[in-house]
Amino acid sequence: MARICELTGKKPSKGSIIWRSGKPKKQGGIGTHITAITKRRFLPNLQRVKAVVDGKVKYIYASTTAIKRGLVVKPPKRNWKPEEKK
Repeated sequence: MARICELTGKKPSKGSIIWRSGKPKKQGGIGTHITAITKRRFLPNLQRVKAVVDGKVKYIYASTTAIKRGLVVKPPKRNWKPEEKK
């Protein structure tokens, strides 16, 4: 599955983790030092939701920001009842 929002086009972005050691000067140390930098990925918060797309109801992967902004059109609730047995 491609981790891309179908409405906003959000996708994973790159970043890094910075490892530091030492005690900060404000806390009485001699200062912190960077010991390593490693790559990482920031993934979008995707949710699988039912939505109306081109007049049809289907599941899509949408980011939470798209859902909050109201870009996802939810389908109407089904209101059928099972038939009674005679």
